[in-house]
Amino acid sequence: MDAAISTKQPPAAERVYTHVKRAVLDRSYQGGTLLTEGDLAEAVGVSRTPVREGLLRLEAEGLIKLYPKKGALVLPVSAQEIADVVETRLLVEQHAVRKVVPAPAQLLSRLEELLDEHEEHRETGDLAAAAVTDRCFHATIVRAAGNEILSQLYDQLRDRQLRMGVAVMHAEPDRIARNIEEHADILAALRAGDGERAAAVVRQHVSRVKAIVRGEA
Repeated sequence: MDAAISTKQPPAAERVYTHVKRAVLDRSYQGGTLLTEGDLAEAVGVSRTPVREGLLRLEAEGLIKLYPKKGALVLPVSAQEIADVVETRLLVEQHAVRKVVPAPAQLLSRLEELLDEHEEHRETGDLAAAAVTDRCFHATIVRAAGNEILSQLYDQLRDRQLRMGVAVMHAEPDRIARNIEEHADILAALRAGDGERAAAVVRQHVSRVKAIVRGEA
């Protein structure tokens, strides 16, 4: 088989979708930015038709709003959205840390690995990667709790969590280090078999997001 065939690119609309979504989540395209089809077509290297297709998907996900003949407006994170995400995270994450106690060795080992990854991102200053690792730490605990319906609900928060996570770190430069400390506290509580202590740290950790992001969004 021809190597060119085996390594062909994803469809044009998918490339537009991925490009814009990544830029919105890592705040390269901040809330309030107006994106034009022509600029996006040039940036991704496609025609305007797949740009429209990709933008329609993003509008359906609530990340942008399309304006005919003008372009796509990147929607800011609203105060209500922040409150809703924080409330949902608290309900799911506090339940999960209590339920995983006594925590299996495999879970504790994976959380330790994620702490190490988080530290690497802190050293390099990679905010987007730090937000992904931060979210993965909590998602790992949620999955370990063994409730598939709650896990699916939590997964629906992913994009909002990543976007807010990067906003938090822009607003508070030492937030990565503090996140690592708080994650270490959660891990220590799980090692000690203290689900209530772990839930208290989760509440403090997640609740900070609301105050910080509301000042930034």
